[in-house]
Amino acid sequence: RLTESGGGLVQAGGSLRLSCVASGRTLSRCAMGWFRQIPGNERQIVAVISRSGTSIFYSTPVKGRFTISRDNADTSVGLQMNHLRPEDAALYTCACSEQTIATEYPKDDWEYDYWGRGTQVTVSS
Repeated sequence: RLTESGGGLVQAGGSLRLSCVASGRTLSRCAMGWFRQIPGNERQIVAVISRSGTSIFYSTPVKGRFTISRDNADTSVGLQMNHLRPEDAALYTCACSEQTIATEYPKDDWEYDYWGRGTQVTVSS
């Protein structure tokens, strides 16, 4: 099971750090992704980190502002979000994609096997 935390209300220009924790398992077999979704819109990829941690992808809207990371114990993944904008407001969800290749970083949601329930991020202008 994956559980997200760290969401909340922040002013534009502010920062939040999201965390995704695995219970009952490690994330060592997972490439980990963060997605976001606004009601009525499709879920979008935000960032992905490979199993090895050496391959990372950021979507264009967040590149240079967000940083994805994973801890050495492979029990959690973080998403540091800086310089937040109103358009970043969404439900943020983490997901695990089990990968045999340590450097893979899938970007499509259908490639993911386990999902959290999400944490809401609201950005006021």
